[in-house]
Formats: sequence, structure tokens, C-alpha cells
Amino acid sequence: MAPVFYSFRRCPYAMRARLALVSSQVPVALREVVLRDKPAAFLAASPSGTVPCLVTSDRVIDESLDIMIWALEQNDPEGWLQMPAGGWDWIARCDGPFKEALDKTKYATRYPDSDPAEARAAAVGFLTDLDRRLETWMFETPSGADFAILPFVRQFAFIDMNWFEAQDWPALQRWLADFLASRGFAAIMPKFPQWQPGTPEVAFP
Repeated sequence: MAPVFYSFRRCPYAMRARLALVSSQVPVALREVVLRDKPAAFLAASPSGTVPCLVTSDRVIDESLDIMIWALEQNDPEGWLQMPAGGWDWIARCDGPFKEALDKTKYATRYPDSDPAEARAAAVGFLTDLDRRLETWMFETPSGADFAILPFVRQFAFIDMNWFEAQDWPALQRWLADFLASRGFAAIMPKFPQWQPGTPEVAFP
């Protein structure tokens, strides 16, 4: 039986996990979760109650980056794990300070004690550094760092795309545009029906 993969289409953490599953071509049974109506089976499986969550025959993987690594350790035809060690540092910056700044910019009403302008400035610092890092990719070839970070840059850009496109980030803007136009992005974004017990499993990828 294929591992069960709980996902939510628009979640950037779930996107990065789906990107790795597409790259690795490791088959899973995808169960689309509606976050306001989480099924009991998902809550029983996920220690955190958050997507994505992968349930294999012998373990539960409840962190998106760990799901990426698990999938690519099964099969890594594009060499995403063969990136310089600095790639992990970039992912840590994305998942830590940048994601915090992104949330405080996008969901400002949830953080009444935070200044959205300061949060956006913090995000801008990361994105400016990333623009300087990029050529075609973060390193010589596409890597796990690119695809672990791109969904979060996408989320930030869509807060105000006109503002994002007006910034002096030519490499970053091209990197994101190429990703949004790619077959890989299209492969992870079909709309799946909400999973409920008794509904047919969806084979993915």
C-alpha cells in the first residue's frame, strides 16, 4: 500500500513536499485536507495537526522538509540533495526569519504588537540577499534549496504582486516566474476534492 500523504493545495509547506514527490516519482495516496474541517484520521496521524503529513508503513513524517528528504532519499533523479551545504543554511533562513516576517506582513491583524512595515523590511532583506545569490538557480543546477524556498517566495509575492514586481530583484523575479510557468509547478497544483473516509484514494504524482 502506498504511503498516505495529507496535503492542502495552497500551503507552501505542502507545496514543497509535493514538489519533491513529483521529482522523485515516489507514489503516495494524496488526501486533500480542508483546514477548517480536518478529518479525524488526519488528526490521529499528525502530531501537530498541520499539513503536510506523510504516513508510511513504519513512521509518521510531520515536517515538510523531512518529507522532501524522505522522498528524495528513495529516488533523486534530478540530484536535488546533491547541493552544497550552504543550501541547508538558506532553507533555515527561509523557514525561520523570512517565514516569520512573511506571516507578520501577510497576516498583520494576527500580530497586533508587530509593525507590518518592519516585518516587510525584514523580508526584503532576505529576498535581496536571495536575488544576489541567484543566477539561473541558487547553485549551478536545480537543487532542493530552490524548491524548498520557492513556495514561500511565491506566497510573499502574491501579498502584493505589483509591489513585488516593482522591486529591483531581476534574478529573483525571473526565478519565480520560471517556477510558476514550469511543468513541475503545474504538476503539483491540480485541484483535488476534499478527502473524507470512504472516498477513493487519489494516486500522486
